[in-house]
Amino acid sequence: MQRIIILDFGSQTTQLIGRRVRELHTFCEILPYDKYPSDDSDVIGVILSGSPLSVYAPDAARPDLSGFLGRLPVLGICYGAQLLSYSLGGLVEPVGTREYGRAELSSIDPSCPLFSGIKAPSQVWMSHGDTITRLPEGYKVTASTESVRFAAFEASDAPVWGVQFHPEVMHTTEGARLLENFVVGICGSRREWTPDSFVESSVQELRTMLGNDKVVLGLSGGVDSSVAAVLLNRAIGSNLTCIFVNHGLLRKHEFEDVMEDYKGLGLNVIGVDASESFLSELAGEADPERKRKIIGRKFVEVFNAEAAKIEGARWLAQGTIYPDRIESSNITGKVIKSHHNVGGLPKEMKLKLCEPLKWLFKDEVRAVGLSLRMPRRMVFRHPFPGPGLAVRILGDITPEKVRILQDVDDIFMRGLRDNGLYEKVWQAGAILLPVRTVGVMGDERTYDRAVVLRAVTSSDAMTADWADLPVGFMRNISNEIINKVKGVNRVCYDISSKPPATIEWE
Repeated sequence: MQRIIILDFGSQTTQLIGRRVRELHTFCEILPYDKYPSDDSDVIGVILSGSPLSVYAPDAARPDLSGFLGRLPVLGICYGAQLLSYSLGGLVEPVGTREYGRAELSSIDPSCPLFSGIKAPSQVWMSHGDTITRLPEGYKVTASTESVRFAAFEASDAPVWGVQFHPEVMHTTEGARLLENFVVGICGSRREWTPDSFVESSVQELRTMLGNDKVVLGLSGGVDSSVAAVLLNRAIGSNLTCIFVNHGLLRKHEFEDVMEDYKGLGLNVIGVDASESFLSELAGEADPERKRKIIGRKFVEVFNAEAAKIEGARWLAQGTIYPDRIESSNITGKVIKSHHNVGGLPKEMKLKLCEPLKWLFKDEVRAVGLSLRMPRRMVFRHPFPGPGLAVRILGDITPEKVRILQDVDDIFMRGLRDNGLYEKVWQAGAILLPVRTVGVMGDERTYDRAVVLRAVTSSDAMTADWADLPVGFMRNISNEIINKVKGVNRVCYDISSKPPATIEWE
């Protein structure tokens, strides 16, 4: 299959570049800037990402580009454009003030294939402290803003383009068109990366990789593990055994509800209630990373114990997706937070790892679920963290805190469904704060807990904005929580976007 390689130089929006390429039904792979593949026979183009660094800094990332430059189409974005210019003899210099925010392309070369169908003026998003002040020999300017002369350029005798703005962000109004011009128009993508093609190729690959081996899959009840289970079930049938573990940190009644859901999917599922064991090991632990590690390790212990009862079990399957691996540093080396699927697996794990969804973004997982004819209510279920409420209870975990948060979460989630808001929100939940606040109920003073409600809109979890829920709805939910959940006297709403905040608090 054709692929675009995205070399990551540390930009916060590198993953957005990948997402935009995938939206063009083209497979792409994000790699560290110095890990270009030795076999690039299926590569049709290369994109160089932005970076917080300067190209002339002593510790700047300046890899050898000769392996593909001039041979394959290359697009440099922001730092990537400056790196191209600097490496080929151009001049990059610091600007007096950082150029950040909206700008307008005041001139565009209509003959440049990168700008096909794009006319000036066109809004773009700048984010750089350096700028190109002289292009290399044989290069020409293709777009300018009022303050940035070389906003875009191309080589006259090689398939090389550069832009000093970010086409991947929504603030660049014609960014999607520009990337389509590169990926489809210039690189010649056949646009063969589709949900149906993924299912077909994955089933064949899984059959080849697994053979007659038995596979144990850890179900969480979420869309990722559920889609992975149905995909594996199509590939290997009865050789798949699913294990759904109740770690005591699920949503209210979730263990029973999800077990019932899986009956209709034809999956072989074993339910394991290990809640007491998990809560015992988590007792007194407040550090979020250690909580994740404990839960990850405990999951593996449970799976090993159950797998020992299944003759011939050799593989542990998980619903790990691409954003999990990116944020947990398996791709770029920059840890945002460790995810349960990728952050808690010890080296001595007895089962080999199978991750059939590891290349997919969240909305691609949903599309694959629909391709597999899964029920819509399961496919569009909100994401829920692998460690469950452990990362929504800030501080140490106790059964009483779990009870409080389950009750609060249940009221919030039922309210979203009853008011037709559930599918308008990407993810929602409640967070229990490690503080108590003064309140009044009746004529009595209270000193109880504060909770935060969190609801966001997103398409892939790489970026998210807080959901602007109706004021009347929020008023009713707050009143119901305070009146019905013993131990809570204050409800707050989180209005932070991602970035800079993450969706989960821990």
